[in-house]
Amino acid sequence: MSAVPPVIPACPPACRDCGLRRSGAFTAVTPQALDFIEDFRSTTVAAQPGETLVHEGQANVRLFTLYGGWAFRYKTLSDGRRQILNFLLPGDLIGLQQEFGDSSAHGVEALTACSLCVFQSDSLWALFREHPRLGYDMTWLAAHEEGHVDDSLLTAGRRNATERVAMLLMHLYRRLDRIGLAEGGSVAFPLTQQHIADALGLSLVHTNKTLRRLSMLGLHELKDGRLRLLNTRALARIAEYYDTPPRLLPLL
Repeated sequence: MSAVPPVIPACPPACRDCGLRRSGAFTAVTPQALDFIEDFRSTTVAAQPGETLVHEGQANVRLFTLYGGWAFRYKTLSDGRRQILNFLLPGDLIGLQQEFGDSSAHGVEALTACSLCVFQSDSLWALFREHPRLGYDMTWLAAHEEGHVDDSLLTAGRRNATERVAMLLMHLYRRLDRIGLAEGGSVAFPLTQQHIADALGLSLVHTNKTLRRLSMLGLHELKDGRLRLLNTRALARIAEYYDTPPRLLPLL
């Protein structure tokens, strides 16, 4: 039986009603900063699975916060081969890199149905000038993203297939749990094996065999579109995934 797609929450009309902020996973902001964020937000949009949010090489990319759903950043070669750079989850900022370049160096695609808050990128200077704390938060997000890129490079360059898959499962589960999206010990997991292969630089056959091997060892379960980690200590040991106490994340 196929999994029932999760309901994706729509962006609230007012930032004070933001469900992400009420989750307790994100840093609090002053009422004045929240008013500025609401003025900074120009509109909200919904996207369907497979819809391109940002095209590779696109100029004038808008700035988004992913409110609900999953998306991913990617780059492609001329023959169509694709590398998924990272997966985007609720609370993630999209488009900041393009604020400092002429065009988008990567594409962004909706993996599931998505809801997004859209911001006025031409008002970014006002954000840094009038609310330095928000400017610091955006700088922190950029540095945090760079850390994810470093981890991905280590995974692709030095980890074997089993370690790569274990790392991805641990990393995504922890990110989802941090923002309150774990329910009953499991999380929604809309990735196909092709997504996993494209993210880890593995063939589809190798990805399938590795997932089955970890499942047969009793380390994880993928069922009805949900991921359950059955032995996190063993998975963490395989991946050399050393989780640190989570800190609150900035949210725009």
